[in-house]
Amino acid sequence: MGQPVASRGRSATPNLGKAMLNKYARAFFTRVLTPFAAFLIRRGVSPDTVTLLGTAGVVAGALVFYPMGEFFWGTVVITLFVFSDLVDGNMARQLGRTSRWGAFLDSTLDRVADGAIFGGFALWYAGHGDDNVLCAVSIFCLASGQVVSYTKARGESIGLPVAVNGLVERAERLVIALVLAGLAGLHKFGVPGIQYLLPIALWIVAVGSLVTLIQRVVTVRRESAEVEAAAAQEQQQEKPETQGSEAAK
Repeated sequence: MGQPVASRGRSATPNLGKAMLNKYARAFFTRVLTPFAAFLIRRGVSPDTVTLLGTAGVVAGALVFYPMGEFFWGTVVITLFVFSDLVDGNMARQLGRTSRWGAFLDSTLDRVADGAIFGGFALWYAGHGDDNVLCAVSIFCLASGQVVSYTKARGESIGLPVAVNGLVERAERLVIALVLAGLAGLHKFGVPGIQYLLPIALWIVAVGSLVTLIQRVVTVRRESAEVEAAAAQEQQQEKPETQGSEAAK
């Protein structure tokens, strides 16, 4: 969700399969959603408004349906509002706007939406789901997802490239959690044994997020050491030149 801005260069090379899937999927949905985005523009709706409404829909879908165990319908509602991510970006391109504010709003509300989704799972297991272990796993998924995002943002804010994507990024976390939660919800329609897909999804996301967090922390430590070593070497090279100029005086 949010308006596009000029992307910053990153030395990490994305997985080719992911890049191709993202490219063709976005191209398809761009063609489909462009008329709708144009309609909203004509009605005076701003991209920021779409971003806010999309997040509100995701939060409502997660915190209303998931705590009641309605995983199928909750996932349907969330998925519908997730498309606002493409609509607001499409609107921004049609309007010719690029905005740091839009990127900031996008990233901030993404964290809110992620928290609501895994918070909804935690509320279910703390209540009618009656499973303290899975409640704890859900909370860990919520917290680790926030920290994984923070490590990259913080590393970049201190001038490091953080040249690693990691095993499970936000897209993977959401796809795994939402797809398997939606399928698990089919248990209420009489599909036997499928309810176990949600616990499997949560464990996968939890372990994957932990691995990703470790990957990013290790990368930031290595890049930081490299930058500091380069700076120290540069200082050593400057010292003889400074001493030589002082001797000449």
